[in-house]
Amino acid sequence: MKADKIRNLTPEELQHQERDLADQLFKLKFQLNMGQTESLKKMRGLRKDIARVKTIARERGSAAGTTEKK
Repeated sequence: MKADKIRNLTPEELQHQERDLADQLFKLKFQLNMGQTESLKKMRGLRKDIARVKTIARERGSAAGTTEKK
């Protein structure tokens, strides 16, 4: 998922997206441990997407915090 798409999401959608990505990553790790899949590339992509979502959520949180203090 591209950062542009993530930036257009509302805070609730960001949380939902993060939960969905984390759930997908958990399932993929479970399959990997069970020997059912070997898609490391997809795992890397999911981890990067989760990081993007968390980064944008943190940016919004810190931006909201700085505007409230003024």
